[in-house]
Amino acid sequence: MHNFFRPNYKYYILLFINIIYFVIMKTRFYQKYLLLIVAGLFIYSCDSSSTSSYSVDSGDNNMGGGSNNTELPTGFSKFISEYTDVYISGDYVVVESTGVPNHSSPYWGAGHPNYATPHSGMSVNPNVISAQNFKFYIPLNPSISGSVSSTPLGPIGVSISGVPFFNQYGGPNNQPLDNEIASFDYFYGHPQQTGQYHYHWEPRYLTTNDSSSMLIGYSLDGFPIYGPTEQSNDQYPSNLDELNGHSHSTNEYQEGTYHYHATSTSPYLLGGFRGKYGSLNGGGYYTN
Repeated sequence: MHNFFRPNYKYYILLFINIIYFVIMKTRFYQKYLLLIVAGLFIYSCDSSSTSSYSVDSGDNNMGGGSNNTELPTGFSKFISEYTDVYISGDYVVVESTGVPNHSSPYWGAGHPNYATPHSGMSVNPNVISAQNFKFYIPLNPSISGSVSSTPLGPIGVSISGVPFFNQYGGPNNQPLDNEIASFDYFYGHPQQTGQYHYHWEPRYLTTNDSSSMLIGYSLDGFPIYGPTEQSNDQYPSNLDELNGHSHSTNEYQEGTYHYHATSTSPYLLGGFRGKYGSLNGGGYYTN
């Protein structure tokens, strides 16, 4: 609660003394009482500060987030704000999205403004794009784990447009993706049974409109995923490991980092988690 300043009574006291003096000084009977009044007022005046003072209530000025004094890694600035909401929560970067693509597709359904006719040779599956409620929890400070973790079916990462990445398999028991490739739309995506649109491959709409070497998203283990070519020379990398990854500096990570690249052959995006991985919708770590 604020303590507002107390008025300086000194001048009022002197004025009051003068009035008293003028009124009763002529009466000798009151002279001894006047001395007592003056003495009392003088003591009160001295007790009051001669300058205005106030104190400011500290209130709830702590606007910080406790130990969360870190900033988002530069790469997360690439996320498209129209389709994603990105923020730090504890040890994670949280990416919220509806998972819908920022481009046309036959999977929007006829009559939708973003509907596109199937391209030649496409075998359209019966599913329709449906908005989701994704929250991707991605480690803020990723680190390489002592062992590789296999990727589960379903989302294993997220593109900068908020569309999830799926792994290189078409179903349980490592079913090959071959039978599903024909159902990919022009931009290499399609929806599954509940309407989750996703990419198993390079998100063609992003790389076509920007660069084949661009940062296209993040894996759930916190490591970035890039397009098929290197930023330094626009050439295809020749030293990728079995997970489609390697380490060196990029435009977003000047000091270097492990990262994955999209490729035209399996595993297409990443063949496993090189680091300890986060979760989808805050459900803890995946168990495989």
